[in-house]
This record gives sequence, structure tokens and C-alpha cells, in this order.
Amino acid sequence: MRMTKPLLVPSLLCLAILGLTGCAEDAKSDEKKAEAAIPVETRIVELGEIAAAYTSTATLEAEQESAVASKASGIVTKLFVEEGDKVKAGQVLAQLDTDRLSLEVERNKATLVKMQKELERSALLHAKKLISTDAHDKLKFEVEALKAAYDLAALELKNATIVAPIDGIVTERMIKVGNMVELNKPTFHISDFDPMHAVLHVPERELSKLKAGQEAQVSADALSDQLFTGLIKRIAPVVDPATGTFKVTVEVRDPAVQLKPGMFGRVNVVYDLHKEARLVAKDAILAEDNVNTVFIVKDNVAYRQTVETGFSSGNLVEITGGLNAGDTVVTAGHASLKDKTKVELLKM
Repeated sequence: MRMTKPLLVPSLLCLAILGLTGCAEDAKSDEKKAEAAIPVETRIVELGEIAAAYTSTATLEAEQESAVASKASGIVTKLFVEEGDKVKAGQVLAQLDTDRLSLEVERNKATLVKMQKELERSALLHAKKLISTDAHDKLKFEVEALKAAYDLAALELKNATIVAPIDGIVTERMIKVGNMVELNKPTFHISDFDPMHAVLHVPERELSKLKAGQEAQVSADALSDQLFTGLIKRIAPVVDPATGTFKVTVEVRDPAVQLKPGMFGRVNVVYDLHKEARLVAKDAILAEDNVNTVFIVKDNVAYRQTVETGFSSGNLVEITGGLNAGDTVVTAGHASLKDKTKVELLKM
């Protein structure tokens, strides 16, 4: 045991030295890690145009629509149009059976002609005072009644031909050949596809931004690669107290008739435009406690910078204060950054 004590002291000294050396190496390693540059993606602040727009959605509807009701009753004998056909106002759509109506017209016409001749003879006799005025007037009234009956029969015959009341496209046919059609029964539905309307219900706080005549861009989910131009046709003069919104009607012209009633449309109304605006990617903006900041890069060091923003459009945000055109800002890699952090710019 006496021989081991002198050996124990050097051993402990060696362990202590090794421990201190290891700690020093660990400290150097941590220092190197702290100094290591963090890779980030960046983008230059550029000058350009940016617009302020009100965006909303609406179900598209036709400006003019008509449910074509039959003005007469009868059996359908012929159809002249089908669903999807374009028609003009007054164009014949279908024909009802006219045999009975034609006979009624002929009978009333014959009776009317006969009584008109009797009235002519009565007028001659009355002029010679061979018949009384009362008898002549009575005959005159009978002729007028027969004329009204004839006109009514002729109108019923005319109404047996179903015609289009407006220009448009037949969107629905409700009858078939051989069907018995009752008076006032719907037979066709016609819609005028040009123009189409998108009706927006806009919060009253947005009222000052929108005006009749402003241009609008309209897209439909069913036609994702198409963009249509429209304009605000009218704005309701009152706010709906139940919803706090006012009705804005956007008219969209579509000569190619690609838009259809019932399509889900997205409407974008530009109400202001800033030129030579300082623009950054939306990804560069960090919002915390209602304060917007970015990391601006100078000499491979990122500095946190408070900024003021303006309009926003798509992936771009207008900077109204805190940055200058040409500044470099971080767009990816924010999570690992603090103020005055060394960074490595990744090539895009």
C-alpha cells in the first residue's frame, strides 16, 4: 500500500489535465458552431407597380332569364329547338295542335262576315228611316261582339305557337311531342349568357373603395385558365341592416359564351394603383404583436429591421418605410436568425 500512494498523485494530475484539455476543446467547438454562418435565401427589394383590390366570390347568374309559359292549352305536335340552341326573340320553339282552334277561327270569321253584311243593309235602311235607331244600334253591338270573339279565337290560334320572349340560349326543355300542355305551364327556360352578372355582398366598411364603372377581373373555377373583364354596373344605394352589406353587381361580357349561370366566380376589383413602389416577397415579412419586421442582409450579416407595409398583391408586399430599393432581405431561413447573425446566401 505504501508503494501505491506516490503513483496515485501523478495519475490524478493527468486526469485533471486531460479534463481541462477536453473542456477547452469543447469550448472551441461551441465557439466555432456559434460563428458558423446560417444558410438563408434572399431577395432584392425591387421597384414596381402594385394594386389594391377588393376580392370576393359570387355565383354567376344571367342578366336576363325567362321561363317560357304556354299561352294556350293543347297537345305538342312539333319541337323546333333543343337544349343548348341559341334563339332570338320571336323565334318559334314549339307548336301545339291547332285543328280545333283553326275551326273556331273560321266559324267566328264566317259569322262575323255575315253580320257585317247585315249591318251594311241595316245602315242603308236606317238612313231611309225604314228601321229604328235602336234596331240598327243593336245590330251594330252584335257585330262588335262577334269581332271580339273572332279576335279572341285568332289570338288563341296564335298562342298555340310557342315563341321565345328574349334572345338567349335554351337551358331547359320541359315538354315532349305528344304531351298535353296546360295553359300557363312552363315549356322552356331561356337564359341570356352575355352579359353575365356576379352579385357581390360587400361589407359597408368597403363602400368608399368601390364605384360604378370600375373595372373588375372575373375568373371561374371551372375555367381556371381564363380571365374575364367586367365592370361594376350598379351599387345598391342602401345597406342591408341584417348583414351590414350592400349589393354590388358586376357585369361580365363573354361573347364566346364560356361562362354559364351557376358557375362559382372569383371577382377582383382594383380600386387603387401605386407605381414605383418598393416591393418584397411576402415570405420576407415577419409579423409579431402587430409589428412587421424583416431581416436585412449587409456584409453577410442579418439585421432585424422594422418595416411599414402598404398594398399586398399575390406574393408581393409594398414597403412604405424601413427599406430602400436594392436592399437584400431574407425570404427563407428566418427560424434560425437573430439580430446580427452571420449568414450564408444560398444561390437560387
